[in-house]
Amino acid sequence: MAEPRLIDIKSSSTAEEDSEDESEVLEESPCGRWLKRREEVEQRDIPGIEATYLAMDTEEGVEVVWNEVRFSERKYFKAREEKISQIFNRLIQLDHPNIVKLHKYWMDKDVDKPRVIFITEYNSSGSLKQFLKKTKRNQIKMALPAWKRWCTQILSALCYLHSSQPPIIHANLTCDTIFLSHNGLIKIGAVAPDAIHRHIKTVREQTMANLYFVAPELGEITGETSTALTPAVDIYSFGMCALEMAALEISNNNGESSSSSAQVTEEAINRTIDSLENPLQADFIRQCLRKNRLERPTSKQLLFHPVIFEVPSLRLLAAHVIVDTPSYQPEQLTEEALQRFLQSQSADNVLAEIIHKDGRPGTSIKCCDAPRAEMEKFFEEVRNGAYPLTAIIPTSRPPIITRQSTTSPIGEESLKPNSPENMYDEENRRILNMMCDIKSIPEGEALLVLKLTLLLTMDDRMNRQLSCEITEQDSPHSLAKELVEFGFIHQFFLSILFLFI
Repeated sequence: MAEPRLIDIKSSSTAEEDSEDESEVLEESPCGRWLKRREEVEQRDIPGIEATYLAMDTEEGVEVVWNEVRFSERKYFKAREEKISQIFNRLIQLDHPNIVKLHKYWMDKDVDKPRVIFITEYNSSGSLKQFLKKTKRNQIKMALPAWKRWCTQILSALCYLHSSQPPIIHANLTCDTIFLSHNGLIKIGAVAPDAIHRHIKTVREQTMANLYFVAPELGEITGETSTALTPAVDIYSFGMCALEMAALEISNNNGESSSSSAQVTEEAINRTIDSLENPLQADFIRQCLRKNRLERPTSKQLLFHPVIFEVPSLRLLAAHVIVDTPSYQPEQLTEEALQRFLQSQSADNVLAEIIHKDGRPGTSIKCCDAPRAEMEKFFEEVRNGAYPLTAIIPTSRPPIITRQSTTSPIGEESLKPNSPENMYDEENRRILNMMCDIKSIPEGEALLVLKLTLLLTMDDRMNRQLSCEITEQDSPHSLAKELVEFGFIHQFFLSILFLFI
């Protein structure tokens, strides 16, 4: 008879208690929306950010990351307070599918060691470095198509940052600060402004281990003022990321990998590049790692390198058009619009047809010929930013596509809807028809007063009538600009309405 085995019930109860302790709320944001929990997030590696906790967004019901930057002395904080506010006001407006979203920030000044607290998007799948380690452990080579897709997404994000005026430099791009979602979507971690970590004395061991990602012109990390940052700094770091993604790791002469605390030498980097089978891939990485920053290509130029440049397929172009159409956005799918859409999706409905002029029988493609589940999955990937159209600059932009534009929203003269300075929501619907009427108001005044009436038909068949009194001093451009700022029309239709008026 087998000897009875005792089950440790206490261990399970202890685990439950530990779980409850991690869920305990430690702090609340001033607005009450964000709740900081005891559980720490270990997937962050940003210089100067000394604490990262899991938090709860009580409005959206999702988990977010609570980041804390602690200043050792109040005088450092006072000297940089205005600069930090300006930078965070810019960063909070960034909206790109391949950049971790910064939701909110605030400052805790009334303490001996002031803090800057900011809330960022949470990625539960882990960092790219963790994924590469698992892949290396299983002795699986990284496929070239996957490497291309990752590089394209990272370059799309860098192009977005560097096209700001002035350019926004990430300055901390490593495989530890790049995150990979379960659906293959790449997101680079939140930008750590140089104005913050320049006065932070704490340098993590992991940061020292990642020194080979730092461009040569920056030199060693010190507490002194460093060289002015340029976009070329990010290009060098990206080149190292691209090399690690291709080779899975960079090994030194003694066999130690880049994930260890051992310093990665220039000889090891060159040897790893030489080991790559694809010569175009090796050339791509060498261009990024040039010693002279002036010789490194820009993020936009790299998107046209032969190893990753591809002419977008008609399937991808069509998917972007469909995804970017305001009528198909969730907030625009009213019950009436949804019913109209479903009626048009009959199995016998012809999607495309090829007709030959010489009398040969043509070919018809119906709804029933297209696998719906596969199409919906592809649309979702395009909507999330997995397949950006980075190599094409469209002549016109649909209203909803601002989140994928390679031109940064920062630096525009007019106030943007949904920005901290403008409380009005952005109008995302497309205008199908415009009617304009101008009548004079006979009041016997010296200054002629006119009444402008606009009738707009939106793509959901809703009509919007706008009217106001204008004078000869009002210009068509200023009137159209005000309609954008107050959220009556989208930025896309500003020039059209200007010409129409």
